[in-house]
Amino acid sequence: MLEVRDFTVSYGESEVVHQVGFEAGEGEILAVMGRNGMGKSTLFKSLIGILPSRAGSLKLAGTDLASMPSHQRVAHGLAYVPQGRMVFPALTVMENVLTGLRNRKDNIPEEIFSLFPILRDMANRKAGNLSGGQQQQLVIARALVTNPKVLLLDEPTEGIQPSIIKDLARLLIEIKKLRGLTIVVSEQVLSFALEIADRLLVIERGHIVDEMTRANADAATLGRYLSV
Repeated sequence: MLEVRDFTVSYGESEVVHQVGFEAGEGEILAVMGRNGMGKSTLFKSLIGILPSRAGSLKLAGTDLASMPSHQRVAHGLAYVPQGRMVFPALTVMENVLTGLRNRKDNIPEEIFSLFPILRDMANRKAGNLSGGQQQQLVIARALVTNPKVLLLDEPTEGIQPSIIKDLARLLIEIKKLRGLTIVVSEQVLSFALEIADRLLVIERGHIVDEMTRANADAATLGRYLSV
């Protein structure tokens, strides 16, 4: 579904992501693990087109997206939930979700409210007044109304209480099952990644240095990569 080959990203003359390559299959959850500053968010911003890539290819269902601007990548089925959630705080919950629709005359699919019932209950509340967990649900819902094939989630557990992290894990597994969606998530919380991911990659200083399936995952090894 998603194929990344020799993907290289720079800030000015400084190369930050070095020839990264991976595949994420249809209906698979892939976790990209690593400490802060290892290149996860830079990689995700470049995959969606916020940051330019210096080299490499990015294909979704066989279509090369690497030269496309962000809005065209979204139109081809790539959705992105940024680190820090990035809601529109002055808009209501409903208005935030509507920003994800290509045509404002379209209706929000009922499935969205089935997955996120709290959003219906809080439809007229300002997004800036929601808790961190509620905001995370909101931005995932906003991404899902674009009807993506692949969902990129950058550090979704950041700033969220442990009990809510468990709810988020269950939600992502349910979304995967309902939609057959491919999900690529960057993460530092090992327990969360091991609960949701089919495969795990480790990024270290902009390089992919390890890969394992959930069944073969070595928590001790992963923990060493994630320790400061």
